[in-house]
Amino acid sequence: MRAVLFPKPNEFEVTDVDVPRPPRGHVLIRVQASMICATDAKVLAGKFAGTKFPHVPGHEFAGHVVGLGEGVTSLPLGAHVGIEVHVGCGSCDRCREGLYNLCLNYGHPERGHAHIGFTVPGGLAEYASVPLAAVHPLPANVNTREGAWTDNLGVSLWALERGRLKAGERVVVFGSGAIGLCTAQLARALGAACVTVVGRGARLERAKPFADAIADEKDVSTLAGTADLVVEFAGTAEAAREAIATARRGGRVVLGGSTGTGVELSGVDLSTIVRGHLDVLGSVANPMGVSGRALALLARGLVDVRALTTHHFALERFAEAWQTFRERREGAIRVMLEP
Repeated sequence: MRAVLFPKPNEFEVTDVDVPRPPRGHVLIRVQASMICATDAKVLAGKFAGTKFPHVPGHEFAGHVVGLGEGVTSLPLGAHVGIEVHVGCGSCDRCREGLYNLCLNYGHPERGHAHIGFTVPGGLAEYASVPLAAVHPLPANVNTREGAWTDNLGVSLWALERGRLKAGERVVVFGSGAIGLCTAQLARALGAACVTVVGRGARLERAKPFADAIADEKDVSTLAGTADLVVEFAGTAEAAREAIATARRGGRVVLGGSTGTGVELSGVDLSTIVRGHLDVLGSVANPMGVSGRALALLARGLVDVRALTTHHFALERFAEAWQTFRERREGAIRVMLEP
């Protein structure tokens, strides 16, 4: 089969690799839609513990089931499915709490852990073998192009759940990329009174249909102290600082953008948090059940992901797709490859 391969850090190619055979508890998926994410650049740079090169990346994908590993009886051949990224070992303390995104056996597939597209092969390929636990059957009115957003929607919804969003609240989202715009839409779907997206450039302009207001990051000081809930998916220290400053006294801040190492938060007066009585929370990935709840909202038409998929390429054109995404050509948000 054809696949994107990272042979070693900072190098990629499209090449032939063997079609995986699904082991016990896995399913083989014929990938129909797979997207590029900013964290793929971190994987390529070798910034994720547990990634072993050569490596097939890809963690935002969907397709249909064409093979079943031993013991898989709950999913029929031909089922259209989306994938969430994290599969926990199932036995550590965090997994027993349902927080398999925090699995204590991270990076050890022999103990049952899998981070699809990070520590095990992913879906930027014609076929992918994934654990059954990562598979979500798509609602009847959700196609595989939309289903490729399964994990993104779960990440976004979990950040809002971490932030304890209540109907009628004012929400500010930092980051006008894919996750930020999913978060803005979900916040509105869950009853937020006003959602403002902070970003810059062409991608911020694309945010207008999905928010009640937009704000250029250069003018964000006008929002200081106004938000009940602030969610940050920009991934920069500056955005984290501004997010904390944007929360009202007694408000909540969820930081979710800096998933890789190397971004340090400085320049924050701690009294802003202490005297402001702020809850400042981290949010990573999505634990048990969240992606399923997000897909239900997608099926009801409360989230539009089609408008966020701005570019489509064949798998063989990965190099062009990669540059389109990395350079944000034409305001690119998500670039989709269709193997």
